[in-house]
Amino acid sequence: MTDLQTLLDEREITQTLSRMTRILDKRDWDSLDTVFAEDLTFDYGRGERAGIKEMRAEVSGFLTNCGPTMHLIGSGLIDVDGDTASSEVYVLARHQGAEGRSHLYFDAAGPWIDRWQRRANGWRIVRRDISVNVMQGDPAALGSDTLPQALSE
Repeated sequence: MTDLQTLLDEREITQTLSRMTRILDKRDWDSLDTVFAEDLTFDYGRGERAGIKEMRAEVSGFLTNCGPTMHLIGSGLIDVDGDTASSEVYVLARHQGAEGRSHLYFDAAGPWIDRWQRRANGWRIVRRDISVNVMQGDPAALGSDTLPQALSE
């Protein structure tokens, strides 16, 4: 039987994942520390990287030259074990081109797989792995004539 604290922890993690989608769509890079631990590690398909500064460079690198985006999450599974947790959510990311590319779109879909720790400032992701299982549209919507390496592997 699930206890009240586990339900509250699951809710906080769900809210934090939802906050992440808004951070991406609003390009609110200064709020990444409300989702990720400073000492996180991650792999967005370009190999192992570490630290919140590297995370900022990674996500802003994909979205800086892009127009509006919408990151949608669903089918979430969360497993809380005391002060650690794991989660997997499916993500559909819609990217529209900016300015003269506004007629273009590019969709990428796949799971965000995260490991969490309860920290003094709340639940934070300490490990993230992303894979892209489905792609559709024109990658030029991202502001590049070629598909980013992380999405092409």
